[in-house]
Amino acid sequence: MDDVTDLTGDGGVIKKIVTRAKAGALAPSEDLPMVDVHYEGTLAETGEVFDTTHEDNSVFSFELGKGTVIQAWDIALKTMKVGEVAKITCKPEYAYGAAGSPPDIPPKPRKGSSLGSASAERARLEELKKQREIAASVKEEEKKKREEAKAAAAARIQAKLEAKKGQGKGKGKGK
Repeated sequence: MDDVTDLTGDGGVIKKIVTRAKAGALAPSEDLPMVDVHYEGTLAETGEVFDTTHEDNSVFSFELGKGTVIQAWDIALKTMKVGEVAKITCKPEYAYGAAGSPPDIPPKPRKGSSLGSASAERARLEELKKQREIAASVKEEEKKKREEAKAAAAARIQAKLEAKKGQGKGKGKGK
């Protein structure tokens, strides 16, 4: 599929659709600004993966248009629909600027702040990755607890049904 779009008109944010969304899929809107994404961030120069949600199968959630992610994400994800897969390529000015920081989705710095050295930025990205891993672990534990509670409830219901069946058989035999 070769569906490539320059979303900014200056080559700053390029979107290439890898997999189209199904017909009728929802898109973000003012009423539905929250998005959940899986992503893999790579460096254009080397192809090195610097951040991903695929390793731990976590989901990154944020509200579009609030400036909590790099500008390229706010621009590109507004054009996407649920189920769509796209490759987003952005110039530094649509990410973290020319400071050498890779484009990534954690909150961008406030205007006028300095990112510091590239190694400090990498350390910050690693810390954010660890926080996502912890959050994914907590979600997994909560899911496990919910599944255990469902299984216990199903067992109780099954036991009640078995008890009722046993009562019915006992009454019929007694006559």
